[in-house]
Amino acid sequence: MDDFKLRPNPSFSGVTGPLLLVILDGVGLYRGRADGYPANAVDLASTPNLDRFMATAPVRMQLKAHGTAVGLPGDGDMGNSEVGHNAMGAGRIFAQGAKLVSDAVATGALFSGSVWRRLIDEVRDRESTFHLIGLLSDGNVHSHIDHVEAMIGKLAEQGVRRIRLHALADGRDVDPVTFHLYLERVEKLFGKLAGRGLDAAIASGGGRMVITMDRYGANWEMVRLGWETHVLGQGRGFGSALEAVATLREENPGVIDQDLPPFVIRDEDGRAIGKIVDGDAVVFFNFRGDRAIEISRAFTETDFSHFDRARMPDVSYAGMMEYDGDLGVPPRYLVEPPAIARTVSEYLVHNGVSQLATAETQKFGHVTYFWNGNNSEKFDPELEEWVEITSDVIPFEQAPAMKAREVCQVVLDGLADDRFRFLRVNFANGDMVGHTGVLDAAVEAMEVVDRCLGRLEEAVGEVGGTMIVTADHGNLEMMLEVDKENGEIKLDSEGRPVVKTSHTLSPVPWLLIGGEAGGFVPNPEVDRPGLGNLAATILLLLGFEAPNGYLPPLISKQ
Repeated sequence: MDDFKLRPNPSFSGVTGPLLLVILDGVGLYRGRADGYPANAVDLASTPNLDRFMATAPVRMQLKAHGTAVGLPGDGDMGNSEVGHNAMGAGRIFAQGAKLVSDAVATGALFSGSVWRRLIDEVRDRESTFHLIGLLSDGNVHSHIDHVEAMIGKLAEQGVRRIRLHALADGRDVDPVTFHLYLERVEKLFGKLAGRGLDAAIASGGGRMVITMDRYGANWEMVRLGWETHVLGQGRGFGSALEAVATLREENPGVIDQDLPPFVIRDEDGRAIGKIVDGDAVVFFNFRGDRAIEISRAFTETDFSHFDRARMPDVSYAGMMEYDGDLGVPPRYLVEPPAIARTVSEYLVHNGVSQLATAETQKFGHVTYFWNGNNSEKFDPELEEWVEITSDVIPFEQAPAMKAREVCQVVLDGLADDRFRFLRVNFANGDMVGHTGVLDAAVEAMEVVDRCLGRLEEAVGEVGGTMIVTADHGNLEMMLEVDKENGEIKLDSEGRPVVKTSHTLSPVPWLLIGGEAGGFVPNPEVDRPGLGNLAATILLLLGFEAPNGYLPPLISKQ
């Protein structure tokens, strides 16, 4: 297609060997005020290869990987893998879920849309229940409680008489033991609205890493358990959500919110107060797609075989956004997702460049779906090969190596196969183990990935290739919470350091190694280097000029 024909770069015809992009998921560079920061898993780990790259790589810099640099509303917003890979693959910055939804709420567009109006009309006509399901926090990575409160207020205003909230505990994108604060906030709102004759209550809940929010088909058992909890009202019963959380924490000392067991709220007669039944409306209010697809499929697909639903209620279901545009999941949604076309992979296949993409299950969608602009299909099956290594279904702190070695082997085989001009790989360890809050496991994870880096460097050298090492956001470089005001480690009520399980605002490394790397310098025209500059950089290294609209490359020829 002429629209995708790239012009050759007049100053550089491209690296002679293959170009390998290595994404160290969740590996940031600590930039804070806590002297001798005691929980930086990157620094604590033995990483001779990364250390050497950071000291000697011909081109090395730091990239911004959060906030406005990846399309989020403000620079206080943590980056995440989804928006990070979107930015890397698109070569431009698009407004992302959090901002799109916040804008739709602020302008009222969410509530004037046809899907919302239809849901309201159906519930009022049937005198049925409006259910809200999703992650209840202000992490702004998957969801935001402000959006939930706005919807609850609008439902009351528009005459819905019965609301049930099914609240998933975060403890990952926010402080690890804070779920009760968000529950209290919603309970307070429900109390204010009760005078209007509104029957509103929290109906069920549980930790995000236990129920409902699986991704990439890694553990459908989580979704089954969520279905039983939210829809069927099956599971351990409590008189209130706050009682449930307090009891479960007492019974499971040290448990963080993401790992809370599921619970169901029951009335005095022992009946679940929020079963989802025929005629009800359901909104899944997460805006991020990866952990919303599977539960959406369970609600909307007639031909469904991943677990026995026992019953499939005839409900009006909508997602906050369209979670997978190619699969049409879900069929109805409240806010349009960003339309990301002209990704770097699409340009490359139209210019005859063969590609290999690989990761284990936990991050496979990031080097494919998100990298390709929220597109789950290959642009050209003849020129693109995708290899998924199945992740183990096990707590990541118990096996910090995850599937790094197997993923590394796929890349080694790909480098030895002269079919591929451009290869990209994501090592999930830094992010997935970092989220556990277990420092020793995070250190081990980093060491395993570093050994993989050494093997890849050697293999790239053997084939005369060039390697880029970077990350999509920070995580395991900050495993304890740091007070933003004084720069000191936060302590809990018993004087213990507060574990940090969320992403960070740290910059990420960008390193150019091997091949013709020595012929390049940082591009003086780029004053705020970020992930969005990566696509043009890849094109430059492959001998092409970036198309119109792309952010400039990070490097220029000496």
